[in-house]
Amino acid sequence: MATSSRTPKLLADIGERAVLTYVEAFLGLLLASGTTNVVTLSALESAAIAAIPAGLAVLKGAVGSILGRPGTASWLPAKTDSASPTIR
Repeated sequence: MATSSRTPKLLADIGERAVLTYVEAFLGLLLASGTTNVVTLSALESAAIAAIPAGLAVLKGAVGSILGRPGTASWLPAKTDSASPTIR
């Protein structure tokens, strides 16, 4: 689990992932609804449905903080995470 000094960065990481997932899902639903007959949703319905993958992104980030590189929401271990600093 993350130490207290890493918590603000971890929360920012999870927050960024959740917000961007929400925006992507919302825009995707609006585009699908506006350009096809497969999905017919109002903007309010799209906004509510987009919260589901955003919530899942929060859960994924919480699990990643335990399984992956410490202090991040990444599921990759530090040795294979491309964002990890290189030790020479």
